[in-house]
Amino acid sequence: MDAPPLCPECDAVVYIPVDAMENELLACAECGSELEIMCLRPLELALAPEVEEDWGE
Repeated sequence: MDAPPLCPECDAVVYIPVDAMENELLACAECGSELEIMCLRPLELALAPEVEEDWGE
């Protein structure tokens, strides 16, 4: 059996919806970090990149 997915920030178990897709964003229920599903098989989670202001440039 595979180990449950863990938050890369706080190591809490992260619930992954059955219909999850790659590049989907999730929030860790424990620390609130925004996570991105990098790959489904094998499951790989990473901290989502910070959104930067464009300022119309």
